[in-house]
Amino acid sequence: DHNCECFKQQLSRVIDFSDDKAIMVNNADWLLDLNYVEFLRDIGSCFSVNKMLTAECFKQRLEKGLSFLEFNYMLMQSYDFLMLNRKYDCKIELGGDDQWSNILGGIDLCRRKDQKQVYGMTFTLLTNSEGKKMGKTQSGAVWLDPKKTTPYDFYQYWVNVQDADVIKCLKLLTFVPMDEIRKMEKWEGKELNEAKRILAYEVTKLVHGEEEAEKAKKTAEEVFAKGGVSADMPTSVIPDVVGMGVLDMLVKTGLLPSKGEARRLVQQNGLSINDVKYNDVNGVVTEDMITDEGMIIKKGKKTFHRVVTQ
Repeated sequence: DHNCECFKQQLSRVIDFSDDKAIMVNNADWLLDLNYVEFLRDIGSCFSVNKMLTAECFKQRLEKGLSFLEFNYMLMQSYDFLMLNRKYDCKIELGGDDQWSNILGGIDLCRRKDQKQVYGMTFTLLTNSEGKKMGKTQSGAVWLDPKKTTPYDFYQYWVNVQDADVIKCLKLLTFVPMDEIRKMEKWEGKELNEAKRILAYEVTKLVHGEEEAEKAKKTAEEVFAKGGVSADMPTSVIPDVVGMGVLDMLVKTGLLPSKGEARRLVQQNGLSINDVKYNDVNGVVTEDMITDEGMIIKKGKKTFHRVVTQ
């Protein structure tokens, strides 16, 4: 229920739920009350295992190991479509390309059980120029929830996308007019960096609102103009940081997910503390590292973070 409320809150930025213009329902309303034997008889009999195993989503999982729970996803999602059609006259299901087989399963189930014609539509998955899914960084996933990924860090993620991915992201994720994006396709160097800032601003505005986008943009400009310091920059309060191992401190800030990755960052000369390169993997935080402005950490070339004791 908590997750559902979070989804609705996030989706409210782009979908209007007022006056039932859009409705959100929980498939637990019909899935939790299912009788297993009846479900197998009524719904399971409509699916061919041979056909299911030809689906790309199952083929990939079979190589790594496919649980019986995962094998049931297609049946449950197809049943969702059947119930949504019966309860709300839902005629089209939307999803990512990786949901294609499950959506087709639902279309076929609606035809078999109720002789209804329904439809499916999929979207291209967000991948980088190497074909890998976007959304993973050294610190883990990029979240829409501001408590998990702050609007500033969210903004910075898009500022730091690879050059080859900027135009595609502008086309897929923003409402910047296509004519303007086509002009940006010819940009290089500093101009391309400006395209990244436009991308970051527009996506942050869409997810977190204009006020947070403006704040993130202003903070980013201040951080780089003032050598990594801004009143609104990401900050961690760690009262007992003095005497703490630098690797432990990096993990506590959330900049790195583990001591192993923190160690690699230091060994690869990717960490600066108060604008000075830091390369002691066994080092501890000393009092002189905490200035009036706190301790300014720089990870790589573009990620800044401040640590204060109170």
